[in-house]
Amino acid sequence: MSLWTSTAIAAACEGVAQGEFSASGVTFDSREVEPGDLFIALKGEATDGHRFVAMARARGAAGLLVSDAAEGPAVRVADTMAALNALGSAARDRSAALRIGVTGSVGKTGVKEALKAALGRFAPDAVHASVKSYNNHTGVPLSLARMPAAARFGVFEMGMNHAGELAALTQLVRPHIAIVTWVASAHREFFATEADIARAKAEIFGGLPAGGTAIIPHDNVHAPLLAAAAAAAGARVVRFGEGAGADVQAERVALHPDCSCVTARIGDERLTFKIGMAGRHWVNNALAVLAGVQAAGGDLALAGLALAELNGLPGRGRRLRVAAGDGQAIVIDEAYNANPASMAASLAVLRDVAPAGHGRRLALLGGMKELGALSAEFHAGLAPHLLKAKVALAVLVGPEMAPLAAALGRRIDVRHVADADAALAEIRRSLARDDVLLAKGSNSIGLGRVVAALAAGESAP
Repeated sequence: MSLWTSTAIAAACEGVAQGEFSASGVTFDSREVEPGDLFIALKGEATDGHRFVAMARARGAAGLLVSDAAEGPAVRVADTMAALNALGSAARDRSAALRIGVTGSVGKTGVKEALKAALGRFAPDAVHASVKSYNNHTGVPLSLARMPAAARFGVFEMGMNHAGELAALTQLVRPHIAIVTWVASAHREFFATEADIARAKAEIFGGLPAGGTAIIPHDNVHAPLLAAAAAAAGARVVRFGEGAGADVQAERVALHPDCSCVTARIGDERLTFKIGMAGRHWVNNALAVLAGVQAAGGDLALAGLALAELNGLPGRGRRLRVAAGDGQAIVIDEAYNANPASMAASLAVLRDVAPAGHGRRLALLGGMKELGALSAEFHAGLAPHLLKAKVALAVLVGPEMAPLAAALGRRIDVRHVADADAALAEIRRSLARDDVLLAKGSNSIGLGRVVAALAAGESAP
């Protein structure tokens, strides 16, 4: 199915078409090109996408979006980054889709995926959403550019690590509904206070139309700040949480080792449902999803069914059985990213899992990035969470983890290693039958590779 024609691309980007072509997809990564895609040759600080034009062609690209001369079907523009933004804006404007923007210090990818699943139950094959964590200045316009004209709903993850970034992204997406999942101390290297992070998150409300909906976490200490910013933008404010006064409120919660059961009031409606992901943080996420579904005019009962089936998000809580000793162990894969709040939430999930037989609780934790001068304090502050979870062995990865190793001392078995390769070797030596291993760290640490190797049964390097 055609997503873009060369004529439409040229018109959107003020470019010149070189031959005619029709594209079924859009990408700026030559390694991800599928037959029929439009390949956008971006010029970045590290590399120039024009170097990979031949690879894109070889992989079946239908056409190119370039600023340099290129042979074959293409659209030539002055600036490919500006053209990507223009293409995203054109996709937004040609579609009647209701757009939902999702941001937050934790939970935004999970909420985005859950919204996609929940609305997909209501409108099969009519929901478009960001893939992976494409949530920055290149990922957001790419996600928009990939939205089919016939989509009924568009769900866009929007991230930031500096003030002003969300202000730009929200003007690009122009969401009808904006969700802030939570505010916590992520990216503190770039913010003086946590309140400054809340103010940066609140920038998402600036893109709402008059009468748009702002969905905010009622139980968060920064809820008043978020509510004030949303009201100033002319938005209708919906609060979700467990506390009294929330518009979408969890009235009963039963946490289990591998799921949660919730009865929630959503406005004037009540819904009892299961969440296929464990942990109180997922109760918070689920309430945000239900608030979003109701604001979008979706079906709450179908959303509840989707939440029950949400249990296999790679890097964000999926559970794997891997070979260990003379049996198997369970890996809780939270390897995609980490900050102090999400680390504490994941360790609470580990605490609630009762290993079978003689199994132990193990934690493979990678350093948390972008915490600035507070990094040592935040890392050391994880020690009580490991002790409360009764972790028998902690494999700590990267120099940022030195304060945590010192804070734990000899109270549990601690192995502090330099990198992901050393961590894999250590886990391979230590993981035994019936153990439960939590893997979590900032993405750049590479713990996802450790999880993949364990799942594949590979040996240590």
